[in-house]
Amino acid sequence: MEFENKTIVITGAAGIFGRWIAAYFAKEGARLCLSDVRMDGLERAVSELGLDRSKVLLHATELTSDASMLDLVDLVKREWKAPDILVNNAGIYTRFSLLDMDIADWDRVFGVNLRAPFLLSREMAKLMIAEGKAGSIVNISSGASRKMTQNGVPYCTSKTAIDRLSKGFAMELAEYGIRVNVVEPGFAPGSEVSELSDDYVTNMLKNIPLGRSSGPMDAPAAIAYLCSEKAGFITGATLAVDGGNSIGTYKRPERDAAKAG
Repeated sequence: MEFENKTIVITGAAGIFGRWIAAYFAKEGARLCLSDVRMDGLERAVSELGLDRSKVLLHATELTSDASMLDLVDLVKREWKAPDILVNNAGIYTRFSLLDMDIADWDRVFGVNLRAPFLLSREMAKLMIAEGKAGSIVNISSGASRKMTQNGVPYCTSKTAIDRLSKGFAMELAEYGIRVNVVEPGFAPGSEVSELSDDYVTNMLKNIPLGRSSGPMDAPAAIAYLCSEKAGFITGATLAVDGGNSIGTYKRPERDAAKAG
């Protein structure tokens, strides 16, 4: 097991991608610190995934609260001294016209999607440095960082910014052997927070060149690779794991559209 007893912090761990990431690393022998604003969601994830509770820490983290995030950092410091890996997975997507969007909503998107990864990366990196750990940080972004969507400007902008922030951390942490990379997962229906209609899912699948949605092994395997010794010379990189969805506009040939539907 490649990550036997490695310590891994995952934010947004009660969501669909967070669960998949947690399940993957648990199978590889890692010890997990699962963070989410919903403690009941974390408890349910532990139960439904059949995780070894003795190897799991849980923290209800409000990612717009500095005090809450620093409490998460303190928990990790008390229990592990420092993590080996941080996965900034949590993110929120809101649909607003810029003309109608309230400043508080704008601030929340950037608080969760950008400010929280900055603060957690900074503080967890300090723990790694103090313990002499050549750790790894992976920030979860999106193909939306390169492609603007109508009424999705705040999300797209925050993801563009997280890409740049990741490169900045990669430069500054390189001297300590800490690598920072980005993974862009593909479309994955099934979120409890943002439910999608069947028609929406069908239309989305038609736009993905490889013709399917993201599965439970896709993004986690890419994250694990970037955190592994195999990727020891990779930092500041962005890896799209989206079936080609972010390449550009794609219209599925008629013969394939019927299959995808």
